[in-house]
Amino acid sequence: MRIALDAMGGDFAPDPNVDGAIAALAANPNLEVLLVGDQAQLESLLDQRGPSCGNRLRIVAADGVAGMDEKPTEALLKKPNCSIAVCWKLMAAKEVDGVVSAGSTGAVVAAGLRTRLFLKGIKRPGIAVVLPTLTGKAVLLDVGANPAARPEHLFQYAVMGSIYSRDVLGIANPKVGLMNIGSEDGKGNELIRDAHEILDATQHGLNFIGNVEGRDLYQGAVDVIVCEGFVGNVVLKVSEGMADMMLRKISHEVVQRLGGEKHVAAQAFHDIGKRYSYHESGGAPLLGVDGVCMICHGSSNAMSIQNALRVAVEFDDRHINSQIVGELAKMVPVATP
Repeated sequence: MRIALDAMGGDFAPDPNVDGAIAALAANPNLEVLLVGDQAQLESLLDQRGPSCGNRLRIVAADGVAGMDEKPTEALLKKPNCSIAVCWKLMAAKEVDGVVSAGSTGAVVAAGLRTRLFLKGIKRPGIAVVLPTLTGKAVLLDVGANPAARPEHLFQYAVMGSIYSRDVLGIANPKVGLMNIGSEDGKGNELIRDAHEILDATQHGLNFIGNVEGRDLYQGAVDVIVCEGFVGNVVLKVSEGMADMMLRKISHEVVQRLGGEKHVAAQAFHDIGKRYSYHESGGAPLLGVDGVCMICHGSSNAMSIQNALRVAVEFDDRHINSQIVGELAKMVPVATP
């Protein structure tokens, strides 16, 4: 598999991107990575690291970066050959099979939308994240790609999330829930009510159980939670902040109350934090594009990038996109009035 890596994307780029790519290539002899970015800077970094990976690691020159503080569409207009734009152009031209970036999420999505590189039948792609629950794991989408979703978009997110849950997380018949302010039918705004009607009427295998509330997210009530991008992004950021705060508070209280076993408790909390760190998951897939796109955290380190490249390969190996196209062809939603 050949992947275009946005070498200039991320808070600490390009060093962790280069190191992550080298580590991923060492672990997978069938992987090729194109480092997309400032050629002189990348050549210097590769010279410092010495010979590695042969011709499986190459540089593709790009001009500029879509910054985190820039409006994505404006950045892409001003810098049409910036690193993330070149990555998407390579995938649109079928020169690579996937794109990985720790750059601006908005720019990654916007560059993808400009290519119109969607799977057959997909209206708008969505970003999926895997969250821990009391019973295992759950897929939440969309978490930021589409803040102005329509009912049919949420329907497609339910289908894509269900396939991802089944084929990547190994959940045989994933339960799908629609994020709402109450579990009763008829709750929510017009978007949610219309989406509920479509999902409830859908047949051919989608295991839709109805509305779920925010407090159900981590209880394991469902395996796939569907929402619009604005809500999903807020949920994700609140979850990250809450998890960090609670782990710090609890670890401090527990460790302070222990005697000679403080080091054991401290190590346990360290291990828990590491287990659920975004560095371990690598990134979140942008589902619905014709190819593979992994969006990484802005502060990704080399381990994050290595894992994102690994997950991109797994995504491709498990034929997630062909599954999405096939399932959508069978699950024709009932149109809302």
